[in-house]
Amino acid sequence: MRQFDTVIRNGTLATASDVFRADLGISQGKIVAIGVDLDAGVVEIDATGKLVVPGGVDGHCHLEQPTRDGSVMADDFFTGTRSAACGGTTTVIPFACQFKGQAMRDVIADYHRRAAGKPVVDYAFHLIVSDPTEQLLGQDLPALIRDGYTSFKIYMTYDDMKLNDRQILELLSVARRDGAMAMIHAENADFIGWLTETLLAAGNTEPRYHAQSRPMLVEREATHRAISMAELADVPILIVHVSGREAVEQIHWAQGQGLRIFAETCPQYLVLTEHDLAGHGFEGAKCICSPPPRDKENQAVIWDGLASGIFHIVSSDHAPFRYADPAGKMIRGGATPFNWVPNGIPGIETRLPILFSEGVVKGRISLQRFVELTATNPAKMYGLYPRKGCLAIGADADIVIYDPERRVTITNSLLHHNVDYTPYEGLAVTGWPETVLSRGTVIVDHGDFVGTAGHGMFLRCDPPELARPKPFVPSP
Repeated sequence: MRQFDTVIRNGTLATASDVFRADLGISQGKIVAIGVDLDAGVVEIDATGKLVVPGGVDGHCHLEQPTRDGSVMADDFFTGTRSAACGGTTTVIPFACQFKGQAMRDVIADYHRRAAGKPVVDYAFHLIVSDPTEQLLGQDLPALIRDGYTSFKIYMTYDDMKLNDRQILELLSVARRDGAMAMIHAENADFIGWLTETLLAAGNTEPRYHAQSRPMLVEREATHRAISMAELADVPILIVHVSGREAVEQIHWAQGQGLRIFAETCPQYLVLTEHDLAGHGFEGAKCICSPPPRDKENQAVIWDGLASGIFHIVSSDHAPFRYADPAGKMIRGGATPFNWVPNGIPGIETRLPILFSEGVVKGRISLQRFVELTATNPAKMYGLYPRKGCLAIGADADIVIYDPERRVTITNSLLHHNVDYTPYEGLAVTGWPETVLSRGTVIVDHGDFVGTAGHGMFLRCDPPELARPKPFVPSP
């Protein structure tokens, strides 16, 4: 008789392709058996009436990331990954952010020091490239890709980060040659700059004007330009945090032409609107992110894109700045002009519950699509599949036992991040993670966090299959 370390019994297993009843056996941190009436485990977990799904992979979050404006992110690699775990996410991929003048190797070393001994779930790093020197393009970045840092982000906005079209093309050329995934924040910086100056000159400084400084056409134009550059360089790209109809139309067109354009969205574009930026007093600053939330009609467009396959990933874009904090949203006091409010909102713990409740429970997407968007596709996109993102023999036993019937009203007091608010305060959801395992170890037990700092391991990423180089064939 074979004895497993852990057996999860009587659950309904859900993958990106199937839903079925089975037991699941775990040994030495791996899934080693899926079947009916498995032999005993040292630990037995009864999942009767529950869903058993792969642990979430959050492919877009920011933890302990330095800034240049004096703001400070509230979550470090312990509090941020603790919050992720309690929300059913067992792998996170935050960003190692390069500022101009920094060597990328030094940036990576700094992030490893920041993370050391803290994460409670496994993690990898994306790179943010803001200084594409000849040294970086020719030597440093190709070497880092070979070392397992196989994705990098390009900004088309933010003065400290933005690159021009020529610089972006040079980076896309590296991605094509060396098999990396390029992620692009698509907003037109000059459009935003002109609109912002115009609004401020008219005395319009409140948080609600953040949305007016970044209308959909700002995102549409940059998305079109990013797609054009990807077509010219013949390389796949991922357009991140897509917010509205006009950008979706550009992406849909490109996909229809056979271009390898992938798209990500986030929960804020599914449940928040621009009206949330017009909260009482300065409260709207809690919802300032870029691109901003749009309107109800655009929410419907994003949901349609999730159901139809235009979108490939739902990430949190967790950017944890505290609200009532001079190093957070109130960096210039309780009337901080919208252009100075740190961009980003917390959401690493609420990503799965919101998408499950608003998507699966309300019939907008299937359970299989939920798994695909939150776990399987991000693992594939960033070179972690099949180790992560699936329930399969040999995969890491990163597993969430999900109570599909539990009703929860989201409040900040319920969450495990280090932020003093949630933009989803008062949102009622159905379905919540009950028990979470990371490599076979229970880190959340019936909703209680029982994990330990340092359990999380750093992951080297493989070149994603969809980004593998292909031979150049010149046009006739």
